[in-house]
Amino acid sequence: MIIPTSESVAITASPAAGLGRDCVVTVVIKALNEEKRIEVAIESALAAVAGIGGEVVLADSCSTDRTIELASRYPIRIVQLSSASERCCGVGPQLGYQHSSGEFVYILDGDMQMLDGFLPKAVEFLRQHPEFAGVAGQVVEMNTHSLEYVARMERATGHMQSGEVDRLDMGGLYRRSAVEAVEYFSDRNLHSYEEFDLAVRLRAKGWKLFRIEEAAVRHHGHDAPPYDLLRRRWRSRYICGLGELMRSSWGTPRFALVAEGVSELKIYLAVWFWWLVMLLVLISPIDGPLKTGWFTALFLMPFVVMAIRKRSLRKSIFSVVSWCFNAAGLMRGLLTPRKSPEDTIASVVVRDAV
Repeated sequence: MIIPTSESVAITASPAAGLGRDCVVTVVIKALNEEKRIEVAIESALAAVAGIGGEVVLADSCSTDRTIELASRYPIRIVQLSSASERCCGVGPQLGYQHSSGEFVYILDGDMQMLDGFLPKAVEFLRQHPEFAGVAGQVVEMNTHSLEYVARMERATGHMQSGEVDRLDMGGLYRRSAVEAVEYFSDRNLHSYEEFDLAVRLRAKGWKLFRIEEAAVRHHGHDAPPYDLLRRRWRSRYICGLGELMRSSWGTPRFALVAEGVSELKIYLAVWFWWLVMLLVLISPIDGPLKTGWFTALFLMPFVVMAIRKRSLRKSIFSVVSWCFNAAGLMRGLLTPRKSPEDTIASVVVRDAV
């Protein structure tokens, strides 16, 4: 739902064209129904840019709660998708980028809080190291009880550590000139993996990425039960992002970087093989107890292995169920048609900064 105001203006051409470059940092906050935490996100972003010269842009994906109402109390630019059918993780950063003017652009989720001290150090790092396209800081994860978020942080230990990394998951500060070199900021087709896609495109052009030791954000995440979150991600197509990413990179030099950088891809392909073997057992001419025994053993095998590895039946069951959802989402994403990621996203300026 688009919430019009007296200042609302439809945008059909690139809004950033012709804007001045006296703005050092644009913080783009991407949001969809974030009324619970949006004020904290905005206030922290405004405080972060106050000392270095910058702006805050809220890129809203047609929220139906009070996100826009609450955000309108602050001196920020608010832009919104013209159509809710465009919603996906990749469209928010690109929408905000279209309406930004900063020399550097930082992406912040609506459920995050920026921390003091990061932006000045990040800007200094990029100015001292022209070969780096982006820099991120440490993420302080507040949701430590959710099985989904715990599993995500366990998988991401490598590129979440300080040093040169292959991606800037969960937000980073990017050099505009580097983004312009790869033609667009975020792929509007991707329902997830949009930050990894940007990293792959930048690295393919010879740019580097870095994560400093300074804490950048607190992340709260969603409080939904893990299985509810899986169902929600299927409905929103979030779970299709890897397949969409692989489709977008197929036939390009980036494909090898994608296949190499997504460790979970091997798991999802293994799930496909597991399904295939169980199907072959079901349709085999073997009959009676032998078929039942083989099928039962094959079905239980990953649950048993993960229970031993994680020393928890609860975590084991969630892991295998999550793999199955993601393996199905991978296929769904591979079959999803694409729009040109370079096309301007139709949007409305709900409120301009004052």
